[in-house]
Order: sequence, then structure tokens, then C-alpha cells
Amino acid sequence: MDWFGAYIIGLVTAIGGGTLRDLLLDVTPFWMLEGKYFLTTGVALIATLLFKDKLFKWGSTLFLFDTIGLGLFTIVGITKSIDAGLPFWVCIIMGTITGSVGGVIRDVLLNEVPLLFRKDIYALACVAGGGVYFLCNYLILPTGISETIAALTVIVFRLIAVKYHLHLPQLQPLDSKSKDRKE
Repeated sequence: MDWFGAYIIGLVTAIGGGTLRDLLLDVTPFWMLEGKYFLTTGVALIATLLFKDKLFKWGSTLFLFDTIGLGLFTIVGITKSIDAGLPFWVCIIMGTITGSVGGVIRDVLLNEVPLLFRKDIYALACVAGGGVYFLCNYLILPTGISETIAALTVIVFRLIAVKYHLHLPQLQPLDSKSKDRKE
């Protein structure tokens, strides 16, 4: 992949989930209102090109930043949906979309099975964080506290799942022998 392709992949990953959320909310996608997202992606690409050897050694650090971003973007999606007056379950879905769909679009463009559909717990961490957010609201906690606890839930849920290799059971395809018996 050339540098422009890498830039586009980085940009799509960064803005994909929020763009889908905004389109579903029937508002102008956030990146159309400010150009800083394009500049930030460019700076990130340049930093990656300059420091790629060191960055690959920091794999766990990059994973941690990705996990923190997942938690924060989930909360952004939830709060934007609350502001739009949507029911709690839609807000949780929109938070999950905001946090995870950019990676799905990236993986599809790269012809890979999206992380969301593999055995890793990713979107489920967003759903858990969304549930905790609304539980905190039910308990009448201040909004800032609810957001912090929910974001930390996403982050901790994801970190524990990866550390201990926790995942949902995978669907197993039918083997050819059992397929033949049914015919």
C-alpha cells in the first residue's frame, strides 16, 4: 500500500463510526464541519512513517490507546444520541457504532474479516459500557461520573478479555459429512 492508501485507511478508521452515527442521526457528519480530522490523520501517518520501527515495538501501548479510544468514542456516540432524544437502547447501539464501525470499514477495505466479527470481545465491551452508563443514570449519578464509569467499563472489559483470552463461542461450519447426511 502506498502512503496515500495508508492515509485513507487511517482516515476511514478514525471517522467511519462517527460518520455512520451522524448519518443515522440525520446530522452533518462531524468531519465536514472541521478539517482538523484530516490534518490529525496526516500527522499520525507522518509520525508512523518516521517512527514505525519504535511503534511496532510498542504494540501493547498502541493496543492500550486503541482501547482507551474505544471507551471514549463509545461515550461520544451515546451522548450524541441522548442529545437527539433517542431511547437508551438506540443510544447504546449508536455508541457501539461510533466506537467500532471505523475498524470494520478499515478491515473490509483491507479484505480482512473485521475484528468485530472475530472471536475478540470488542463491540460487546461497548455494549457493556453503554449498559453501565444507563445504570449510572438510573442511580442518578452526575453525567460526568456516569460517562467516566461507562468509559472505564469499556476499557477494563476489553483489557480483561484480551489478557485472559475471553471470547464468545464461535459458530462452527457444518462439515461435509453432516451436510451430506441431510441431503
